[in-house]
Amino acid sequence: MRFGQQLKDSLIRDYYYYYIDYQGLKDLLDARGADGEWSEESEEAFVKALEEELEKVYDFQKLRTYSINQRVKEMDVKVQDAIRSIDTSSPLSEQAFEDLEFDLEEILSDVHDLAKFTQLNYTGFQKIIKKHDKVTHWILRPIFAARLNAKPFFKDDYDPLVVKLSKLYDLVRTRGNPVQGDSSAGGGQQNFVRQTTKYWVHPDNITELKLLILKHLPVLVFNASKEFEKEDSAISSIYYDNADLELYRGRLEKSEGAEAVRLRWYGGMSTDTVFVERKTHREDWTGEKSVKARFSLKEKNVNAFLRGDYTVDQAFKKMREDGKKSPKEIEDLEQLAREVQYSVLTRKLKPVVRSFYNRTAFQLPGDARVRISLDTELTMVREDDFDGRRRAGNNWRRMDIGIDWPFNQLPDKDVERFPYAVLEVKLQTQMGQEPPQWVRDLVASHLVEAVPKFSKFIHGTATLLPSKVKLIPYWFPQMDVDIRKPISHQFGIERPNNLTSSLSNSDDILSSNSGDITMDEEEALAHNGDGSSASAQRHGGDNYEEEHHDYVSDDEDAEHIPLMGISRDRSRSRSRRTAQFHNFNETVRQIGQTMRSWTESLIFEAERPVPGTSTVPAIEERVFHAPPGKLIHIPVRIEPKVYFANERTFLNWLEIGIYLSAISGSLRAFGNERAAYASFFFMITAVLMVFYSIGLYLWRLRAIRLRRAIRYDDQIGTGFMCGAFVLSVLVNYVIQVW
Repeated sequence: MRFGQQLKDSLIRDYYYYYIDYQGLKDLLDARGADGEWSEESEEAFVKALEEELEKVYDFQKLRTYSINQRVKEMDVKVQDAIRSIDTSSPLSEQAFEDLEFDLEEILSDVHDLAKFTQLNYTGFQKIIKKHDKVTHWILRPIFAARLNAKPFFKDDYDPLVVKLSKLYDLVRTRGNPVQGDSSAGGGQQNFVRQTTKYWVHPDNITELKLLILKHLPVLVFNASKEFEKEDSAISSIYYDNADLELYRGRLEKSEGAEAVRLRWYGGMSTDTVFVERKTHREDWTGEKSVKARFSLKEKNVNAFLRGDYTVDQAFKKMREDGKKSPKEIEDLEQLAREVQYSVLTRKLKPVVRSFYNRTAFQLPGDARVRISLDTELTMVREDDFDGRRRAGNNWRRMDIGIDWPFNQLPDKDVERFPYAVLEVKLQTQMGQEPPQWVRDLVASHLVEAVPKFSKFIHGTATLLPSKVKLIPYWFPQMDVDIRKPISHQFGIERPNNLTSSLSNSDDILSSNSGDITMDEEEALAHNGDGSSASAQRHGGDNYEEEHHDYVSDDEDAEHIPLMGISRDRSRSRSRRTAQFHNFNETVRQIGQTMRSWTESLIFEAERPVPGTSTVPAIEERVFHAPPGKLIHIPVRIEPKVYFANERTFLNWLEIGIYLSAISGSLRAFGNERAAYASFFFMITAVLMVFYSIGLYLWRLRAIRLRRAIRYDDQIGTGFMCGAFVLSVLVNYVIQVW
């Protein structure tokens, strides 16, 4: 889809006067002089119009940001007053808390809309500058980049706002009784087992995803006594490996017992505490689970510890004296420290790759059953000295960078800026217990792309050390594929159709069930330069569409569809305050849901393909090839029972061959002359079957050991051998009869 059409389809009605006039700027590019050349006057007119558009977008974005921040401050006062009233003689009613929750949902929707507005306009400026440089051959990109940096409307960080909204939402949702507990990473556990699933998130969907999650889980704040700062979310890790990349290969192939050793710290480079972590992979057939274990060191002692000069007894002497942990816990930590130190010294492990990202974690404090983390601004940086350049010197990490993303001071060969955010869903549920429904809805939505077993360490090593890596992860060749998807179902942050605009006259608002734009709005859009006669209504989620997807979003009854996301419906805001009207509204909604379910069942039944017809749409297939000199590693799960199954199959074939050879011998020894001829065919079939079973067994055994991602079932041999057996029986019958 072209950007101009995408802009028209994604316009938020409240904001459409303030979007970049993309069509108007395009018209200026098409307006050449009489000789068809781009003149200096044309360039001046274009630059002036571009500056005006930048000023308009920047001013509006700052105004909306200020307005949202003021509303958050007002909501903070209201929520605190409501919480204090609980312990008084006249506490707020349940309806008052519902109204507070609804007001917070409105703010969440405004934050979402502003983030989408910002992203879309920034893309628009990038597109029009690229088009200008291509069409006119006058290079404007470097100059306008400086202007964008002077008015950085696209650089606003919404994380502090998300943290504040999360705190308020949690207070209102729990009616002033938020879950209490240890907010430290991992709780009080040093060794913990979790089921972790990883997803990629496109930058366009990051803010929406955060706002959706905080409706169900609060943002995990490690230090609630201080104001949130950007540095608080920064996490840096140094992954260690040797010159043979032994740990990289083990983690990529998921070998039993494969380890990853890393040193991690939270916050800036001045942080005094460093965590030494070891991840150990365990195959399922062992009956154990993969475990991450860690212990802490003071930064000043890290180098000495890695050299072996700082002993384990010295490292844990103070911990034993404090007595805050049990002797058993300290012994386990000491054993872990000895194993890590021994591994570093014997394997000659050195710093190889650093990963940096800003993490937003969602979790009930002290409750690790559901933990969701979103890592943004993910960057991998080289730390090795394999090419002769001592990046870290004799230190355990390089010191020429900190947490100053995007690390523009580094050469391109030393840095990999990952294009997506990484979502991790970690569950500690009981055996057989299903995750919450909202989590299942989230991971099945268009906002995320599942990437099982994704690893920052593996990706960084494969990207930054191409000359030393031959085996690459399966996701590596797909990095240039756009992961944005069309909305498959009603999910996300929605603004219902009957919203009363705060920025435009109520007479100009679209009808709640209308998909067409009014004449007044059409003229307004024409003045804005888009000349759009299509709907300016924004569909929920507003995802960028891929060029090969054509779809229509059915919003006609959107307000009746049960959503997991955030919705804005001012028709509820004041009139809903009476319980009678609320019950009536709820009854109507339930009737609407029942009617729609019945209707959809008929539609799905009618659209179900008839056997023998080809009504199923074709599935688009992509074939990915490894770069020259590389091999793609496909994760293949191998358990001991696979070897046993291969042996059983071989023995079954061998048993059949023995039976056939016995039949052949019996016919030869006890039969007549004709039977002796028939026995020859049985013997040939038995020999073929034995040799075939041996060859198949050895081929499968080698493929299993190499973890090859191939078909292991026998597609031809079984039918061939059965045919040979039937042919032998027929030959025997024919010889005996004739």
